[in-house]
Amino acid sequence: MASNTNRYQQQQQQFENFTASALYCEKCRAAMPVRERLLLILPDREIFDYLCTGCGSSVGQREVTAGEKSMTQAMAERRARRGPLGVLP
Repeated sequence: MASNTNRYQQQQQQFENFTASALYCEKCRAAMPVRERLLLILPDREIFDYLCTGCGSSVGQREVTAGEKSMTQAMAERRARRGPLGVLP
């Protein structure tokens, strides 16, 4: 039972850390690739703006809290230690 709860929490964390690669743009009237731009840094979070690569208009925002940022960094460091095949040294 604890295994299922842990798995669910990991899946939720993965979903919370997603970034968009394409969003619908009103000007282009299509789903367009986007790039992320850091808009604002606050003590407890960072706010990013998604910009359409076709016309440059803002199509959305994403907030990253300090806790999410530290968790993402820790996961990246963990992956780097595993090496290219995900195998621990």
